[in-house]
Amino acid sequence: MNAILIVANKEFRDGLRNRWVLSITLVFAFLAIGLAYFGASASGTVGFTSLATTIISLSSLAIFLIPLIALLLAYDSIIGEDEQGTLLLLLTYPMRRSQLLLGKFMGHAGIMGASTVLGFGVSAVLIGILTDEIFYLELWQAFGVFILTTTLLGWVFIAMAYVISSLASEKSRAAGISLILWFWFVLIFDLILLGQLVLTKGASGNDWLAYLLLLNPTDVFRLANLASFEAARNYTGLAHMTASGSSFDSLMLTGVLVAWVIVPLLLALWLFNRRRI
Repeated sequence: MNAILIVANKEFRDGLRNRWVLSITLVFAFLAIGLAYFGASASGTVGFTSLATTIISLSSLAIFLIPLIALLLAYDSIIGEDEQGTLLLLLTYPMRRSQLLLGKFMGHAGIMGASTVLGFGVSAVLIGILTDEIFYLELWQAFGVFILTTTLLGWVFIAMAYVISSLASEKSRAAGISLILWFWFVLIFDLILLGQLVLTKGASGNDWLAYLLLLNPTDVFRLANLASFEAARNYTGLAHMTASGSSFDSLMLTGVLVAWVIVPLLLALWLFNRRRI
């Protein structure tokens, strides 16, 4: 366990030196404040919008940014060390490969988690101070769910980056595969589902479609945040999905995100143990 913590601490310190934590925190804080204040500008008004609008806008934007940031943060964790020749040196120390990979994952997960909590947490405090129309309990519940699911979404794609990094033979190839993965989950997957609905003119039921959404962690993240607001559920059709038999509540969807972290991480451990160095 000490070996895992030592590696995790080293990765986190590297993140601090490279300004990863500061950069991501500032991006998240500016996004949250900007969307909260200018979210209603399309309707001709400027000022703090409703909490539901702010969270929904942040969720829509986070789906594009969080996976990309997580993949960029970790795609070269294994292959990068291998190309530099430092991976062989690290494995001469008294620790197993699984300890090295778990330590690196914990370090990167710590960077993503700290940035998310600081960036969006500070924004929630500022929104609470600068507006009188929001109840603090409602504010912290909404941002609590959002910060938790955002952190988990980042960890999902960090774990996927470790799978890619354990498989790839070159750093440039790992970068290319990471971009393809990002396009698949963020853009292509939903376009395929949408195309199927258009082709069948909506004749296909919502039962199987609801469960297909669970195969995409970005959709699970979106649903977890939309399900927190009744107006959003009705607007997006989530209420109908729930009524048709699928239990789409925030707790269940958060559990699905946790499973999305564990499965690719276990796959990365298996691949790294089999990797020839």
